[in-house]
Amino acid sequence: MTLRLLIGLALSTALFLPLAACGKKGPPHQPGPADKITYPRVYPAPD
Repeated sequence: MTLRLLIGLALSTALFLPLAACGKKGPPHQPGPADKITYPRVYPAPD
């Protein structure tokens, strides 16, 4: 029973550990200086 438990624990760890690396790092941000970013903007452009 103990060997079976250890094998199951090792197998589940091996299967679920790579999933821990998947995920969102943080909010997306556009590259470049903030004063040069033109998006998002309204459409159509105001006259």
